[in-house]
Amino acid sequence: MDALESNWIAPLGPHVDGFEREICDYLGVANAAALSSGTAALHLALVLLGVSEGDIVLVSTFTFVATANAIRYVGATPVFVDSDEATWNMCPERLAQALEECEKAGTQAKAILCVDLYGQCADYDAIEEVAGRYKVPIIEDAAEALGASYRGRKAGRFGVMGIFSFNGNKIITTSGGGMLVSDDPELTRRARHLATQARMPVAHYEHEEIGYNYRLSNLLAAVGRAQLETLDERIEKRRAVRAQYKAALGELPGISFMPQPEHSESNAWLSCILVDGKQFGASRDQLIAALDKESIEARALWKPMHLQPVFADYKCVGGAVAARLFDDGMCLPSGSDLSASDVGRVIDIMLSTRSAS
Repeated sequence: MDALESNWIAPLGPHVDGFEREICDYLGVANAAALSSGTAALHLALVLLGVSEGDIVLVSTFTFVATANAIRYVGATPVFVDSDEATWNMCPERLAQALEECEKAGTQAKAILCVDLYGQCADYDAIEEVAGRYKVPIIEDAAEALGASYRGRKAGRFGVMGIFSFNGNKIITTSGGGMLVSDDPELTRRARHLATQARMPVAHYEHEEIGYNYRLSNLLAAVGRAQLETLDERIEKRRAVRAQYKAALGELPGISFMPQPEHSESNAWLSCILVDGKQFGASRDQLIAALDKESIEARALWKPMHLQPVFADYKCVGGAVAARLFDDGMCLPSGSDLSASDVGRVIDIMLSTRSAS
């Protein structure tokens, strides 16, 4: 309401500055640039590392398409890396294999784009060790993971830059929006410059390089600040939803939940399971259909990028783990405003589908 009453809607404004500062305080990171989307943040992160036509970027195959699309925006070539069983995120062993294969081919990967899937951090000790060995910088795609942590460090603080999304389905939202964070002030300074059409700081409109219309508006930043105040509460509610699902379904044959390694604390953005239809008595697709019949939305897990038609011609190192997760996995209703009775209704439908099958 302050943004509306001040008539400072866009562009930029005091709420943008405040949102950046509060995100920095929450994460314990030095600098942030508020942007129009998480995809814009991914694009700028690659531009800031000088990734361009013909460069190779190693990227998680098990992710939303925006991660891979950003690589193509700059003309680079994605090489997809399989998941590991322990986190469902980028496999450090497959990453090492991919980097070794690049080296043998006489090429050098320009960046590693690592995703924190469904609100859970990747195994950064292992991934950073591999990346350091080959001297390749990491961009952390923490779009889904605001509030998660790895060994006590918040998601977004790994690699040279981290990115977040505040899209409508995220744990806090500005309807559309994103953030690029880094401890390097020059990277975020450059991000802000490029995101405002690369306008030079002179009285007239002067441009020395190509820029983008990627900055967040003052109005949407105000929404983000208001939502950030309730982030921890939202995380606890989502963890409670996941706990209720696990208590009811976790010991049943044929159902397994996304692993939660001891070194990570997920924000429980989505409660995700794998379904062995033969053991459980109903397949993943039967469960989704049964819920849909009751006007309850559930979805399959992300379809890996190496299985997407648009990326069919690109290399993938491994891929069997991610493919199996897609074949058997589903996201259960997980919103922060779900009541215990809402979750109980989902559970009842799943159990009745099992017995009906």
